[in-house]
Amino acid sequence: MKPSELIDKQIADLADWRGTMLANLRKVIHDADPEVIEEWKWRGSPCWYHDGLICVANAHKDKVKVTFAQGASLPDPDKLFNAGLEGNRWRAIDLYEGDRIDEGALKNIIRAAVAHNRAGRKGKTAAEARGIRPKAHKK
Repeated sequence: MKPSELIDKQIADLADWRGTMLANLRKVIHDADPEVIEEWKWRGSPCWYHDGLICVANAHKDKVKVTFAQGASLPDPDKLFNAGLEGNRWRAIDLYEGDRIDEGALKNIIRAAVAHNRAGRKGKTAAEARGIRPKAHKK
């Protein structure tokens, strides 16, 4: 199955509020960045990429967590980040039943993540941007 099909299946299998929340998050991500690429990583996590990882979403028993790979470097004037605040890199948004997504603020964070990824790639190959070093060749 393609990653988008796996995400569709996960949303359908989550027959409660978490499926609805994940579907809404997915829509906001695509609205914020129509060029986003969906992936399926880490044994069942929907991921969104644009010049690098933007965010990962996971449905837990009592919440849906959206984790931003470079969250610590992103502006969050609306204070959406509410988890992982002590980390040096990652930041997350934990959404619980009944929570509403602030679409405008979330779109701003997504666009900031894409801009951050693009800035990190300037003058680098795709592999270098992901932190992969070329192998040293012996003479």
